[in-house]
Amino acid sequence: MSAAPGTDRTAAPPAPADLARLQRRTSAVLIASQVLGGLGVPISIALAPVLATEVSGTEALSGLASTASVIGTALISLPLAALMTARGRRPGLVLAYAIGAAGAALVVLAATVRSLPLLLLGMAAFGAASSANLQARFAAADLAAADHRARAISVVVWASTVGAVLGPNLSAPASRSFAGTSIPQTAGPFVWAAGVFLLTGALIAVLLRPDPLLTARALAGPEAQTREGRSLRAGFAAVKASPRARLALVTVTVSHTTMVSIMIMTPMDLGHHGAGLELIGLVISGHIAGMFAFSPAMGFLADRLGRLSVIGLAAGLLSVAALLAGTAGPSHGQSALGLFLLGLGWSAGMVSGSALLTDSVPQPARAAVQGLSDLTMNAAAGLGGAAAGLVMARASYGWLNAIGAGLLLPMAALALFTARRHPAQAAGSGVPSGSASGPSAGAAPSKDVSS
Repeated sequence: MSAAPGTDRTAAPPAPADLARLQRRTSAVLIASQVLGGLGVPISIALAPVLATEVSGTEALSGLASTASVIGTALISLPLAALMTARGRRPGLVLAYAIGAAGAALVVLAATVRSLPLLLLGMAAFGAASSANLQARFAAADLAAADHRARAISVVVWASTVGAVLGPNLSAPASRSFAGTSIPQTAGPFVWAAGVFLLTGALIAVLLRPDPLLTARALAGPEAQTREGRSLRAGFAAVKASPRARLALVTVTVSHTTMVSIMIMTPMDLGHHGAGLELIGLVISGHIAGMFAFSPAMGFLADRLGRLSVIGLAAGLLSVAALLAGTAGPSHGQSALGLFLLGLGWSAGMVSGSALLTDSVPQPARAAVQGLSDLTMNAAAGLGGAAAGLVMARASYGWLNAIGAGLLLPMAALALFTARRHPAQAAGSGVPSGSASGPSAGAAPSKDVSS
């Protein structure tokens, strides 16, 4: 039977016994893609400033490469969300990794011909792979039951630990592998990254079936199939109409911006107080461990205690982190503790905010809203990172941390206001009663519903 006007053709709702099995399979594929794809980004980003210095001939422009990558991650977010909204998670993630691979190839070409504009263009396209990494956490939530949604998100975030830890350590071997060739050694990691991204895209294309987003729509019923409810305009309207969605958007944006702004200036502050490269590396490694390694615990807490409770925890952890880091001075142990708590606060804010955002908007608008979230988060972090250097140059690292802590005040105030004005929640899950909570535990798809 043909689909009604304004709807997509989808599979019939599947048998209940398959949902848990399908969710486990989807999570396994996303975890594998995060581990594999997550290697490509840090293996290259670690050398991006060095490569920019070599190509431009001046250290003054060394930060432009990383900035271009952040901008690219932000700019691809909405087009990627639009594609996912229309066609599902699988084609969106595959395209993002393909663009990232093309960007890595452009970076290699730019290093070979020593072209800064081409390098920046390549780094902007390279940022699409980071956008795919971020969007994977939402794909994990598509088929999760409402009271396990935060844990589903957190496990995919946790999988990024492997790439975040191993990636920078693989930069040197990846560079040496091109010694004696026409490719500059500092561009070598980008060749490996291109291959990793293509392999990750192929993994998703083959194994992420059925498409979790389109399957969730099929389970949600006919009202989730209308194209009008899935537009980017509908996504903006959904955020505007939901106080909890606005809080979620503020949470992920402020948490990410505060973390990035403080983190990128910490190595400079440590160096000013006599820390060597090995100590700086240990501090940053502890920070990365705080970001990713404990995300399953944050997902568990967000599901058991509620999203708003963990948002409050994020605000507290980030505030204490800013206080410790900003007042550490020559105490490297205090700096290390501050950076660890900074990562832990980011994890709490990212997991609880992402889960709350998914909880709080209708199913058809979720992909658009999630793309809006990543756009806002990365654009704000890019501005915060640029401003952090100015604050360090004109004031101090302590003032930078004070400003970062100040950003948390409106987030905490909004969380308290939302808790008072909109207290109703589903028992134990932190999901607002009456929200579009996605598939229930008793339904599951039996075949692919992608177009």
